[in-house]
Amino acid sequence: MKNLIFASTGEKPELVFRDALNNDVEITKHADKVLVYDQPLPSSGMLLWSDLRDWYAEVHEVDGTEGSKMLYRRLRQSVISANSPGEYAIFQGYYDRFTKLLGERLPALIPQAYLHYAPYTRRERGDEKFLARQRMDFLLMLEQGVRIVIEIDGRHHYAVKDQSAPERYIANAQLYAEMATEDRRLRLMGYEVYRFGGYEFRDVDLSGKPQVGPEAQRRVAEFFDRLFARHGIR
Repeated sequence: MKNLIFASTGEKPELVFRDALNNDVEITKHADKVLVYDQPLPSSGMLLWSDLRDWYAEVHEVDGTEGSKMLYRRLRQSVISANSPGEYAIFQGYYDRFTKLLGERLPALIPQAYLHYAPYTRRERGDEKFLARQRMDFLLMLEQGVRIVIEIDGRHHYAVKDQSAPERYIANAQLYAEMATEDRRLRLMGYEVYRFGGYEFRDVDLSGKPQVGPEAQRRVAEFFDRLFARHGIR
C-alpha cells in the first residue's frame, strides 16, 4: 500500500503522478483538506492506531501523547464535516469503546478514505461514466490483507428528492443499481463490505454538541464486538 489518502474535510484534492510506475503521487491543490499516510504497512498487513499516531506525531514534531490527541481531533473533524449521524456514531462509539479495551492493539478506523481517484467532479464529467464510490466512509486494515469497508447509507444513496415536495424522497433504481454494482466489485477484489442504514441512527443528534443515543451506542458496540470476534482481534 502507498499513499493512503483519508480524513477529507472539504474540497476534493487534485493529484499528479510524480512516478506512475511506483504510484508516487503529489497533491497539488487542497492538500490541507486531507491526510496522506505514506509509510509502508507492517508485515502483518494491519494498520494500528499506534502506527498512525506515531507517524502523525513525527510529522508535527510532538510526542506520542500529544500526537494521539491531535490526530483524533483531526479525524473527528473529518467525520463531523460529513454531517452524517451514522458516521459520527460509528466513529465515536468505536474509539470510546475500543481504545481502552485494546490499547496498543487497536486497529485504526480510518474515515473518508479514498478507494480510487477520478480527477473530475460529476458536473465536470457530464454524461461520462464515473467510478461509483471514490471515498469510503470507513476503512479498517486488518491482518493477512483483510480490508473492511463500512458504509452508512443515507437517503441519497438510493433515492432522489421529489421536485414537487423537496422534503420527500423517491426511490431511484439507478442509484441502487450503481451501489450494488460497486459492492460486487469490491467484494470480488477481496474487500468485506458492511452497510448501515441511516434510519438505524435516529437517536443521534448532531445539532449543537453531538449526542449519540443508547440505541446507536448499542448497535455500534455489537457490530464491532462481532466483527472483531470473527477476525480474532482481542
